[in-house]
Amino acid sequence: MVTRMKILIVEDDLEAAAYLAKAFREAGIVCDHASDGEAGLFMASENAYDVLVVDRMLPRRDGLSLITELRRKDIHTPVLILSALGQVDDRVTGLRAGGDDYLPKPYAFSELLARIEVLGRRKGAPEQDMVYRVGDLELDRLSHSVRRQGKEISLQPREFRLLEYLMKNAGQVVTRTMLLENVWDYHFDPQTNVIDVHVSRLRSKIEKDFDPPLLRTIRGAGYMIKDDRTTDT
Repeated sequence: MVTRMKILIVEDDLEAAAYLAKAFREAGIVCDHASDGEAGLFMASENAYDVLVVDRMLPRRDGLSLITELRRKDIHTPVLILSALGQVDDRVTGLRAGGDDYLPKPYAFSELLARIEVLGRRKGAPEQDMVYRVGDLELDRLSHSVRRQGKEISLQPREFRLLEYLMKNAGQVVTRTMLLENVWDYHFDPQTNVIDVHVSRLRSKIEKDFDPPLLRTIRGAGYMIKDDRTTDT
């Protein structure tokens, strides 16, 4: 039995999703559910999961598109694809889209559970570390908490995602375009002031009453989060 594992089920068949969630919970696995591809993409991007169970045929965004977008955003959570399309070409397409395993329908739950256990034992890529640290600032992706000098800092969901992306790329310049594509999912208008507003709010929260400042504006380039006490290159 796998315990303390958290998975996301992306399935539009509510009856099937309820059955899976009940069976997984009986096996000691915590489950969230998304009923369409867009909701699944949002939840998989905003939360930390051990495994994603994704139906291939979904409303609003199909399962393969969901997986491809997650991989583009450097989210490497293991994905098991469920699909009624079970031919070799279908499985190959699913794996090439970024899936880690592919289970055709109908299937035995015992096999699904075994495959989930295998995927759950895989170590995440370095990008998927559960805790990011820059100086005395710490972001815990699992508990969705931020602390500096041991004091908890309350952030809105978008602020948390912004800080997470900056800390993931600590010491590197993050451009406005990168932020729009990876934090806001926009692919246009890099001059929008939405970034400036959120960066300003974030800076006030993580730097007020704290030293040294960590979040830098790189004029004409973007932003960087870095501990000033480290050696500049």
